[in-house]
Formats: sequence, structure tokens, C-alpha cells
Amino acid sequence: MLSRLISVLGGRAPVRFDDVLRAGVGSLLGVALAGLVARAISGGDLGLGPLLVGPIGASAVLLFAVPASPLAQPRSVLGGNVISALVGVTCAMFVPQPAVAAALAVSLAIVAMMLARCLHPPGGAMALTAVIGGPAVSDLGFGFALVPVGLCSLLLVIAAVGLNRLMGRSYPHRVPVAANPHATSDLAPQSRVGYTAADLDQALAQYGELLDVSREDLDALFRQVELAAHKRLHSAILCGAIMSRDVISVDAQQSAQSALAFMRSHDLRTVPVVDIQGRVVGMVRRAELQAAGQRPVETVVDPFVHKVRESTPIEALLPLLSSGAAHEALVVDENRVLIGIITQTDLLAVLYRAHIVETVVAERSAA
Repeated sequence: MLSRLISVLGGRAPVRFDDVLRAGVGSLLGVALAGLVARAISGGDLGLGPLLVGPIGASAVLLFAVPASPLAQPRSVLGGNVISALVGVTCAMFVPQPAVAAALAVSLAIVAMMLARCLHPPGGAMALTAVIGGPAVSDLGFGFALVPVGLCSLLLVIAAVGLNRLMGRSYPHRVPVAANPHATSDLAPQSRVGYTAADLDQALAQYGELLDVSREDLDALFRQVELAAHKRLHSAILCGAIMSRDVISVDAQQSAQSALAFMRSHDLRTVPVVDIQGRVVGMVRRAELQAAGQRPVETVVDPFVHKVRESTPIEALLPLLSSGAAHEALVVDENRVLIGIITQTDLLAVLYRAHIVETVVAERSAA
């Protein structure tokens, strides 16, 4: 019973302590800075109370607790609060019955925010405040939308930009795009497979509800889910099962010219370099060997080579070999002795084989 209560109170998603701390500290500093600066700008004529209307606190929740939400972006905060305040003041002026004016203000504010593409939940409270705020609000008229609402919203956004970045968060939120390793306009290799942008748009259109998450964030999330599922499906396949064991390598001490001739005889572009004990030194390419002349191979070797063990699951190689960052990984033992090599071709072959098996199983299950 206790565990069920804890799970219900805890919610569906775990909350990290550092996120809680950043939200608490950020909102504390953000609201304080916004209120104090707004009071200083106004010369203190309005007093602290009207400058910090209640909905600003609700805006702070979004800005510092969920800064990636589309509802928390600067356009939504500024546009949503100001538009809602204008709607609320208008309803208060022209609708004599307070209850009707309040309901109409909230309703019209939601419609106006959605049409202006700046939906911000605290805007509903802002419209309501404009109607029931009393003389402190009604005496300001439409100026209420500028000071305190517009001014305080702007200062809160500025504070959120600085404080979120100081705390390691991106605000305004931008979804990082995987860069092509060859600096071309094509998508990165890992982003070209799976569902397409059209598939995502069609799914969102069929869903038929407004989601508090951007299309770009959904795309990034789904890509991560695909990768996690792929890792789970292939985590049982180890590097030792797919590696080439008869590895062609060159000695670090032999001349570059002899190594080049050896590579040409095997039609290789790159080759592992080992020392006299067979331990991996690095990789070498034809171009470097050709320029080296009679110098030893070790003078032109590239020491940055990716090494794995026989017991490493192939899923660890998927991000590396599919991104273009490397074309091969060397399999070594505990002493760094070369025992095998896995190329992009090896990985592609095993993934293709796994795809055939999965297709056959699916067809048999359907039958």
C-alpha cells in the first residue's frame, strides 16, 4: 500500500534533484530580479504589489521548471501575457457583470493566444486578474498590459535567458541538430533511416490534440527511442562474433615504402600498425606512407584508433561506425594485442542478417 502511494505521489517520470534545485533557485532569482528592476524603472510609483501580479509566478514555473516547453518560450510568455491582459481589460471595461466579464476574458484570451501562436497558460490567469484585480488594475486601464504585465514579463524572460544558461540549460530552447561529419547539407547518417518528417507530421495530424512539446523535441525523442530499441535488440551480439580474425597489419618499425607495397598487394586503403609484441600502435593510410619515403611507419602513424574487446556488444559500435567518425574498430585483448577488426561492412552485414531474421519471424507470426 505504501509503495503504491509513493508511486502515485512520485508521478510517472522520475525527477532529478539537480532539476528541482535549478527550478527553485532560478525562479527565486528570476522573480526577485524582475520585481526589483521593474520597481526601479517605474520609480516605485506603483509599489511592489501591482508589479508582481500573480500570473507572473505561474510564468516563472514554466520558464525555470520546463524551459524546453513551447509554452515557455519568449514569444509565448510576452505575447501570451500582454494579449491576455489587453483582452481582460477590454472585457472589464465593456461587460458590466463581473462574473460574465471574467469568464469571457479567459475564453477570449485563450482564443487570441492560440490564433497568435503564443499560447501561455498563465495568460488565462492574467486575463482574469485584469477583470477582478480591483482599483489597482482598473485605474491603469490598457496601461496595465504594458506596466506591470509587459515590463515584468520581459524582465522575467531576460532573467530566464541568463540564469538558465548559467545553470547549463538552453533557453530559448533550440533542438540540437546532428551535424554531417563531412560538412555537407545531407542529414547525418543516423538521421536518414527510420521514420521520415512526413511520417511524424501525419501522426501529429491524426493525433488531433495540442501537445506541450515541440515537433523538433518529439523527433529527437523518437530518434533516441529508436536507438535504445536497436541497442536492446542487438546487445546480445558481441564483437568477437562478427570480427575478422585474419587481420592484415604492418610493423611500426618497417619502412613506409615496404608497408605501402604490402598494402597495395592486398588492395587496402588503411591498415593497423602494431609493435613487435603485436600491440596496437594506431592506423596508417596510403597517402601518409607515400609521403614518408624510407622513414619508419611509426613516424606517420595515426594513434587515434577506436579499440573494443571481444565481449563488447556491437551496439556500442553503432553510433561510431554509422556517424562517419570512423570506418573501423580494432578488437584487442587485455594487453592491447590486436586480435581482430570490425569494419562498417562487417556491421552492415550483421544488421542486414538481423533484419532478414526479424522479417521472417514477423511473417511467421502474422501467418
